[in-house]
Amino acid sequence: MKTYEESIAFLGQWGRLQKIAFFLLSVSLVPNGLCVFSIVFVGAKMSHHCLIPEVDLTEDWLNATIPIKVVDGKQELSQCSRFRLDMIRNLSAQGLAPGRDVNFTDVEQEDCVDGWSYSRDIYQSTVVSEFDLVCSEQWKQPFTSTIFFLGVLFGSLISGQISDRFGRKPVLIATMITQEVFNVVQTFSPTWTVFCVLFFITGFSHTSNYVAAFVLGAEILSGQVRVLFSMRIGYYGLSLNTSQLHADPYISSFLCAAVEIPAYVCMWLALKYTTRRMTVVCILVTGSLSLFSIQLIPQSLSYIAVTLEMLGKFATTAGTALMYIYTAELYPTTVRNTATGTCSTVARVGSCLAPFVLSLSEYTDF
Repeated sequence: MKTYEESIAFLGQWGRLQKIAFFLLSVSLVPNGLCVFSIVFVGAKMSHHCLIPEVDLTEDWLNATIPIKVVDGKQELSQCSRFRLDMIRNLSAQGLAPGRDVNFTDVEQEDCVDGWSYSRDIYQSTVVSEFDLVCSEQWKQPFTSTIFFLGVLFGSLISGQISDRFGRKPVLIATMITQEVFNVVQTFSPTWTVFCVLFFITGFSHTSNYVAAFVLGAEILSGQVRVLFSMRIGYYGLSLNTSQLHADPYISSFLCAAVEIPAYVCMWLALKYTTRRMTVVCILVTGSLSLFSIQLIPQSLSYIAVTLEMLGKFATTAGTALMYIYTAELYPTTVRNTATGTCSTVARVGSCLAPFVLSLSEYTDF
């Protein structure tokens, strides 16, 4: 019995069919990258403090209404409380001066009952400001990203079986359309709950068309061309900590994306000239050592920490792309999509936890 490679040998290695397939599948995955990158900006945190409604207060009292707290040795405005506005009005009406005639330790504080005021220095609006995901509702901010990755998880688990039963192309086209439609509809979400439901469906469609396109490309493109295709199809996951690398989150995103290019090139060379196991070992060692070493770098040498984080991103990017190739090579055509999707599901559990792991930095140093 002929193998799959022998059965399609008459098509050639890099003929007209392979070129068209390569181009179309690559283009079909461009929206996937935009979809994953968008959460870095759409779900970004914004500096905020309690909103002070228009009241008859002097300029000095308006500036003193928000308590000042010391965080990591720096003074900053309280984000979730203010001095009781009725008491501030009375003190202002009596002609007393804040800080001179009034000891603020005797003034009671209250929650942000009138909402929050958000800084527009970087972002005009995110889901944080749209749905007030701050203070007691702060847990919803990382959970929003988790909702997307839960959709990715279920998509990885189910889409492979559907593709093996109904075909790669129908699933690829259907999930592409679904992802784009719900991505647009999502911008009109009236509530956070609706936003999350649509985000879940977007995540489900995102990974479903990714896995279908990858396996379809692996089956159409044979030999060394398959490796070239895998290098392009790449890994779209982005570290959710990207915006913290630099004062400008857009520069941070550019750096985090740019490091993927040499990662794919090195992965391609490794697949051509070394064994799969050796490549996996080298990637895991490089990624783990670089990320663990960040903890040893003092804050004054932040550029070294950023370099190590980029090296970690380099390794995880190459490793993620390699795992898809390795998995596709291990399983036969009849179950290849299911196997790839199932293996991807396990990885998505880590993706779901990642937003909350990053949030731990707000409660402890690590």
